[in-house]
Amino acid sequence: MKDWDAVAAFALSLPETEVSTSYGQPAVKVRGKMFVSTGHEAGSFHVRSTHEEKALLIETDPATFWQTPHYETWPGLLVRYASGDAERIRVVIARAWWDQAPARARKGFGDRP
Repeated sequence: MKDWDAVAAFALSLPETEVSTSYGQPAVKVRGKMFVSTGHEAGSFHVRSTHEEKALLIETDPATFWQTPHYETWPGLLVRYASGDAERIRVVIARAWWDQAPARARKGFGDRP
C-alpha cells in the first residue's frame, strides 16, 4: 500500500463501503462506521484493530505497524505506507472491515480473514 489512494481503493473494493471522513480526515466506512482513515500522522494511515491484534502486529512488525500515545487506548493502529508485506496489510484492512460490517455482508464475504 504505497499511499492513501491504494489503501482507499482496496478498502472500497470490500462490500457495502463508502468514502467518508473521520475527525475531518478522509476515511472509508461500512455501515457508517470507519474502519480505515488517513489518520493524523504523515506517512501512515489508521486502521481499526482489536487491542489484542494491535499488540501482536506492533510486536511482530514494528517497522510497519505502530502507534502514538494518541492511539494507545483506541482500538486501532497506524500502518506505514509502502512498508511490510502488502498482503498482510490487506488482511488487516479486511479484518477491520469484517469487524464493522453488517452480518449480511460478512455472510456474503465469508469467514473473518
